[in-house]
Amino acid sequence: MKPCIGLFFSKPVLHLAAVLLLMGGCTAFQPAIQTRTMTPGEYIAVKRGDILTRGELSTTTRETLSITGLADGSCASPSRACIEALKGGAGLSEEQRQSALAELWVAYAQTLPSSDPAAEAGNPQFEAWMEAARHGYAYLFFTERSASIRAFEDRQIQVRDYYNLATQEVSRLLFEIVKGTERTTDEESFRWGRWSIRVDMAAVRLPGGVGRPKELVPASSVSFAGLRSIYRRDGFGAELLAVTAEAPGTAGARGQGPQPEAAGAQPPFRWGLGNWSEMNFPVVNVLARFPGGDLKQVLATREVVLTVRDPYRDASAAIQGHQVPLAANFTAGYGLWLARSGFTRQSLRTLFGHSDGLDRPHLYLMQPFDPDRRIIVMLHGLASSPEAWANVANELMGDEALRRHYQIWQFYYPTNVPIALNHYAIRQTLRAALDYFDAGRATTASQGMVLIGHSMGGVIARLMVSSSGDAIEKMARIDHNLDDEAFARLMPSLGPVISFAPVPNVGRAVFVAAPHRGTEVAGGWLPRWLASFVRLPGDLTQGIAQQLQASRRDRSPRPKDLPNSVQNLNKNDPFIQAAADLPISPEVRYHSIIARRDASVPLALSDDGFVPYWSSHLPGAASEAVITSSHSVQEGAMSIIELRGILREDIRQYHGVPCTAAAARVGG
Repeated sequence: MKPCIGLFFSKPVLHLAAVLLLMGGCTAFQPAIQTRTMTPGEYIAVKRGDILTRGELSTTTRETLSITGLADGSCASPSRACIEALKGGAGLSEEQRQSALAELWVAYAQTLPSSDPAAEAGNPQFEAWMEAARHGYAYLFFTERSASIRAFEDRQIQVRDYYNLATQEVSRLLFEIVKGTERTTDEESFRWGRWSIRVDMAAVRLPGGVGRPKELVPASSVSFAGLRSIYRRDGFGAELLAVTAEAPGTAGARGQGPQPEAAGAQPPFRWGLGNWSEMNFPVVNVLARFPGGDLKQVLATREVVLTVRDPYRDASAAIQGHQVPLAANFTAGYGLWLARSGFTRQSLRTLFGHSDGLDRPHLYLMQPFDPDRRIIVMLHGLASSPEAWANVANELMGDEALRRHYQIWQFYYPTNVPIALNHYAIRQTLRAALDYFDAGRATTASQGMVLIGHSMGGVIARLMVSSSGDAIEKMARIDHNLDDEAFARLMPSLGPVISFAPVPNVGRAVFVAAPHRGTEVAGGWLPRWLASFVRLPGDLTQGIAQQLQASRRDRSPRPKDLPNSVQNLNKNDPFIQAAADLPISPEVRYHSIIARRDASVPLALSDDGFVPYWSSHLPGAASEAVITSSHSVQEGAMSIIELRGILREDIRQYHGVPCTAAAARVGG
């Protein structure tokens, strides 16, 4: 029987198969190209991952190295040899070459150990970061296609990040050399290693006119717990915090001394002259520019200009004929300022009269004064501090439209002191700051100011937009049993405290959970017991007691004690009763944000655990938002949304665009 054809192979065929197996291994009988299913996450990681996000070179740079035959050998790991080889590699576009060189220099810089930043021969890390910035700059502005054409390409975003990081590190290392020295001009020149460096700070004014910061903190190096959002603007340049003081202390700030209204006032009311300062953690943007009109000149230069800008004032900059957005982090400086403040501990120590508490109001400007942005003044409540506004201020300034029009000023005041005296002192401090920056009230900043007050701060804000008439005078005379002669003797010091008109140039006020008519809770046994531990500043109480004793008709040895702030909030307190019906200026639009704990309780009978609706409700408000919340309603998302709406309405009305006032709103 003949064998079936195909079932047996001749010896030559078997020999050939054996040779093929030996030559090709096991893949000889497998497809040359095989597939594997990728998840969307894996695809994005391969597409966008790079030396900064996953610690490995990007796919694009590895492809560039493969084209030039450098993927192995000298480029097995980032090195100077690999970089030099790539510079001369054939078959590449300049976009491929410059973007790969920028990433390789970043990778190489990260492998270098720290060394003495002031070494005369230069710093290897500085040199590497400078080259990363230079090649990133060359790719972005001097390669075949313009940055606008590549706007949607991932590679351009990657290289922008290399440039920004390199500029950050160059700035940080240079700062280590110059910190502690005086800066006397807007432009400074340095020689470091092979580089000539010029620093241009003409567009930036640091808080308090400080020449050089004490720290330069990369915004990317800090994260925060307690802030709901981090607000940034993507763009070019390093995001840095120019810290001018280690903490936001109130000592040594400007604004101390007698003000015109208080000239001739007698102690103790000179106590009310507070002070003010600009927040000492401002954000700055630094751009590195390399002189040259074409790619060859940029790659040959050993000069760099570091331009420092204020990203609040400058949203973009012109570079090589392009208007590019400036990177900024609008949260980092504010967050670091709060984190280092110690406000929580100090505010409680202040309430109970400890020696290291706050002894007078302090006004903080949240950014260096800007004459072109209107002012929002924030006033916190009892036993509180600027920390009460942490998310509010962050969210408002994170809104680009609001940030363009407003700057935030926050008061920090001793909440143990009677409301009338804090109100007086806050007025004086606000006027002192405005007199310093805008004595003639000619700038936009001084016009149409907005007051926002929470709880006791809301009561103070209402007094700031009200007229006292003779209501407070009558209260003081009756409460302290003063006849005409005694009252006349007190008026030189007492007059500015009990007689006042609305603060000029305030256009709007927002009262948040404010007990305008006091609260029943403050009269309960527990608050009364706590109030017994509240201590007023000794110089304040002693001086007032002496003046009252000398002036009263009743010559008993002990005059009536000066009430503290907790006692002021009792609905039966004479001052809160007298202040409740003071007329608000017709020039001021005012709004109420009211909290209630239980939405099932009728509105008129509701409260937030501390303030009842009947106390926080104000007839004539342009809007009233009732939100289901505890007393700390100002930090909630619904309140912040309401504030955004009020401020946007304020912008429209201030610029002459008609806007219908909102009706009362009840929200969850």
